[in-house]
Amino acid sequence: MSARMQNVLDAIDAANSVDPNMDDNQPETLLYGKRMTAELNRLFPDASEPLQIAARGQHVERWKLARSEYPEGRTGYLTWRRAQGEHHAQVVADLMAQEGYEQDQIDAVGRMLRKQGIKRDTEVQALEDVICFVFLKWYFQPFASKHSAEKIQSIVEKTARKMSNEGRARVLEEFDLPEQLASAFRN
Repeated sequence: MSARMQNVLDAIDAANSVDPNMDDNQPETLLYGKRMTAELNRLFPDASEPLQIAARGQHVERWKLARSEYPEGRTGYLTWRRAQGEHHAQVVADLMAQEGYEQDQIDAVGRMLRKQGIKRDTEVQALEDVICFVFLKWYFQPFASKHSAEKIQSIVEKTARKMSNEGRARVLEEFDLPEQLASAFRN
């Protein structure tokens, strides 16, 4: 790992260490970033520096844009998600620029964090697959315990649609899902 990449990752962690939301006795976004890095390293051990930075910065300062400040419903949710992607991309771009990264690398990370090119750009897709694995591994059970079977099925189907064919196949290998949920990853 290059020194400048380590500096960017450390800066992302420092920003996330002040997250007031806690998960497993740690700042929520700090824990999420570490989980993203661990899952990226497992799924894509040869990931480029920009992809490694994007994975760690996926939720940088997420708490600063509260979902409650956006309208209810799908339109409000999508507006909030786009704003989050822009915010994450800008924060990480500033950190990368401070460490002397070239503009094309900064732009690549921005595209990944804004999810521009899912299904077309291999690195954007790799990041999306990692996001889905992190969700399934650490966040699905708590989510499922709070929602109806219909909502759970809908979320699993949306998750599967975002993933690559390889990612969906790997989910079926690694997770013991009930048949109804597993079927979403077979389509």
